[in-house]
Amino acid sequence: MAEWLIETGIGENRAILVEGGEVVAARLDWPGKLAAGQVDDAILIARASGSRRGTARFANGEEALVDQLPPQASEGAPIRLKVLRAALAEAGRLKRAHARPTNDAPCPAPPPPGRVVKQLPPGLWEEVWTEAWHGTAEFPGGALTITPTPAMTVVDIDGDLPPTALALAAVPALARAIRQLDLAGSIAIDFPTLAEKADRQAVDLALAAALAGWPHERTAMNGFGMVQLVARLERASLLHRLASDRAGAAARLLLRRAERVSEPGARLLLAAHPSVRRAMEAGWEVELARRTGRTVCWQEDAGLALDSGFAQALKS
Repeated sequence: MAEWLIETGIGENRAILVEGGEVVAARLDWPGKLAAGQVDDAILIARASGSRRGTARFANGEEALVDQLPPQASEGAPIRLKVLRAALAEAGRLKRAHARPTNDAPCPAPPPPGRVVKQLPPGLWEEVWTEAWHGTAEFPGGALTITPTPAMTVVDIDGDLPPTALALAAVPALARAIRQLDLAGSIAIDFPTLAEKADRQAVDLALAAALAGWPHERTAMNGFGMVQLVARLERASLLHRLASDRAGAAARLLLRRAERVSEPGARLLLAAHPSVRRAMEAGWEVELARRTGRTVCWQEDAGLALDSGFAQALKS
């Protein structure tokens, strides 16, 4: 039976849906920002005359784009809003959160469903994180390259199988990656070009079966092998989070590794690239010391890859 497991880390919360010892789906939350489902009061700071759209600022200083504004809403006035989509960081820009006016009572965003555990089962989160970090997912005979862009997520399929066999072999891996990386919004998939209509229809049927239960709309494969999926977008995917803040993601990964050091020692040495240390937010080291009962010290090494930071216990 599938079950959501939640691990509350330092600077991030991790959730995986586990079935038969494998990850079916995953989510990654970096707390402190507006989140879908949150209801709170804000100040309308901008509204063009006659427009039903504007910009509001919440108490945490974050701004959101607002639509469906009532005629009486004016700049500088308080307004209660429900967040529909969290902000999305992309290369070179930030897409602000989206919100709409509401009469609902203020409330935080609903927590992810599931059971909170001290640690996720060994290896499961690491596997998902690695795929998100590299943007690749291998399958027998080929691989997916998954790339976030400002307009959409693009999936390229490559391998050494014949085109039809490659396309069909990619479908299960694609369906798994979509759920594991928490992809949504517009997703463009570049399958191998299939000349025969019957082959394209076979891939369409396989894709429909593999994505059953995942709410979305889908185009049929065109003559160039292109398929587009569209799903409701509420939050940043694992892929987008790790791509938009590599050093911040690596810092959180290092903290997770440090929490799991079991060897004895009064001090905890964190070795990492300098940019990873700079990405550590105020309070993270303090929280690590509290959770582990150790004094934290650092070794910066510019020769380390961002994701290669490690932690070890020191006896003195």
